Amino acid sequence: MIEQAVADLPGNVPGVRIGFAPALRAMLAVDGPIGGVAASALGPDTRAVRAVLFDKTAARNWALGWHQDRTIVVQHRADVAGFGPWTVKAGLIQVEPPFAILERMVTIRVHLDPVDATNAPLRIVPGSHRLDRLPEAIISHVVDARGERLCLANRREVWLYATPIVHSSRAADPPRHRRVLQVNYAAVDLPPRLCWRGL
Repeated sequence: MIEQAVADLPGNVPGVRIGFAPALRAMLAVDGPIGGVAASALGPDTRAVRAVLFDKTAARNWALGWHQDRTIVVQHRADVAGFGPWTVKAGLIQVEPPFAILERMVTIRVHLDPVDATNAPLRIVPGSHRLDRLPEAIISHVVDARGERLCLANRREVWLYATPIVHSSRAADPPRHRRVLQVNYAAVDLPPRLCWRGL
C-alpha cells in the first residue's frame, strides 16, 4: 500500500524530495501500478526520475503561483551545453535542461486524500505544455488567454500530465489534510556526462 511506503518520510515539512525510496520502487517501476500509467504514455523505457511528497495540513497550508516545472535531478554536475542554471535542494543536484527533454516527460500525481474544489486541487492551463519554456513575465497572460481546469480527485486516484504544463494550486479552504505523491517520469537518455539520479 502506498500510504505504508511513504509513512517513514518526514511529516513536518510541506514537500519532501525523495532521493531514495526502496519501499516505493516496485510501485513506481514500469511494470508497477504507478509506473505502468507513465509507461502507457512514454513507452517501455520509462523510468521514475524524481519524486516529491506534498503534505498540506491545517498547520502547513500554502498556495503556489502559476509556473512550469523546469528542473530535473541528476547524479553529478557537469558543464554541458544547454543545461543550467544549477541548484541543490535537499541534497539533490538539480538543473534546468533544454526544453526538448522536458517535453518528453510526464508527471504523475497520486492522491492520498480526496481533493475536491476546496482542497487545493492542481490547476492547469490546457495546452500550455506545447508553448515551449515560457518567460515568467508572460505566464499570467497565457493563463488569461487559455483559461484553467481543476484536477479533482478521489483518494488513490491518479492524474497524468505533461511535465512542462503551466500549473498552480491554492491553499485549501478550509485547511485540511491533502497529501499528493508527485513523480516525474522520462524515457529519454541524458547526453554524455549527465545521468538521471532516479530513485
